[in-house]
Amino acid sequence: MAKAYSLDLRARVAGFVESGRSRRAAAAHFKVSVSFVVNLMKAVRTRGSFEPRPSGGRRHAKLEPHRSFLLAQVVEKADITMPELTAELAGATVDPASLSRWLISRWLSFQKRMARPVRKGIVLRLAADQSASTYPALKELPPAKMEIRAFRSS
Repeated sequence: MAKAYSLDLRARVAGFVESGRSRRAAAAHFKVSVSFVVNLMKAVRTRGSFEPRPSGGRRHAKLEPHRSFLLAQVVEKADITMPELTAELAGATVDPASLSRWLISRWLSFQKRMARPVRKGIVLRLAADQSASTYPALKELPPAKMEIRAFRSS
């Protein structure tokens, strides 16, 4: 991911535009893109600051308060689908895909078994060099309901 422009450059570009010059002239003068200058001035107008927003991954703060409920539902009904799980989740409107990503980030994933008889339960896929004690989600599930399998990453 690209690094954000320095605060010094941002301050100079914002000052250049606020002194009455155009955004295109500022982009040409400081050798930056026009979209950067437009977005910078939009941030100054809406947020009152030209500092960059924090960069980085997803935040699932909406689901964290429901963590124990979600894990309990998955343990209780091992064959529950994501739409059913989102319907049971009261107090938050969540897309099934984001709920699935949240569960996978907690090391819970459902694995299809076509060649063998279907067993109900949770199959946790862990890297072969990592132990189950490393993952906090495993501590919240009863051991009788899960099977831990190692897999090699390619």
